[in-house]
Amino acid sequence: MNGSKLVLPGRNLEARALLDLMQEEQVTLSAGVPTISMGLLDALEKEPGGWQLASELRILIGGAAAPESMFRRFEKFGIQAIQAWGMTETSPVATVCAPKAGMEAWPKEELYRLRARQGLPLPFVEARAMGDEAEVPWDGETSGELQVRGPWIAGSYVGLEQPDKWTDDGWFRTGDVVTIDPEGYVKITDRLKDLIKSGGEWISSVDLENALVGHAAIREAAVIAVPHPKWQERPLALVLLKENLTLDPCELRSFLLQNFAPWQVPDAFVFVAELLHASTGKLQKSKLREELNDWRWDTDRSVVVS
Repeated sequence: MNGSKLVLPGRNLEARALLDLMQEEQVTLSAGVPTISMGLLDALEKEPGGWQLASELRILIGGAAAPESMFRRFEKFGIQAIQAWGMTETSPVATVCAPKAGMEAWPKEELYRLRARQGLPLPFVEARAMGDEAEVPWDGETSGELQVRGPWIAGSYVGLEQPDKWTDDGWFRTGDVVTIDPEGYVKITDRLKDLIKSGGEWISSVDLENALVGHAAIREAAVIAVPHPKWQERPLALVLLKENLTLDPCELRSFLLQNFAPWQVPDAFVFVAELLHASTGKLQKSKLREELNDWRWDTDRSVVVS
């Protein structure tokens, strides 16, 4: 409809091959999941000046929450990263994060925090955050499960009855836990099924993951709930380090304590060679939980490395 050329990479999503293609075709808009973006950034940082990309290149990130550090890293190469959110049921994009008029003058730190949100609903899409019974105010924001409705938001599943996925007044229940700030920007804090409840308090796995990948030595991280004999659940962090780098877990714990309360910080850090992803690029946390459901806690140490 825009008369734009489409560049399709096929099955080869290796970072160098993608960058070669983006350079050859002078791509100006690309879209992908954070896993793909992390690969691009790693390649760009290993070979500064290795590719002459289009000066107006924008990269749309969706499929999973992108950490604030990703926007900082892309900006060093003159690339604008834009976060969006949607589901198959929303056909597929429902929110895009773009600053409103005047926000570009904000301090950079505030702009980075803004860009790490999932953004504003598209025209004709409505969004709200709902608790068990009503909207829940929190520090000037509303928080709860994200619910959306609009002319292209699904109203049912073909051949599958799941009435609990829609409210009585027609809103689609996404299963994402969010906050919505006074300006209307949506921020996903977790999936309902991925939230960690420890000693009666909720811990966001997404917030911990985004903080972990902000460490210079970490390529990717997944935080999951593991059963605990005293606290019901405790967070366990699976960490994928960048190539040829090592990290002391005590240093990692101190790094997180700069922004998290001690009870929110994972009790254990497991350094892994790879992390499980679905075909869409999302972390397969359900499988990770299954594999680590019988995790045995070392009661003598607060950090366990395996």
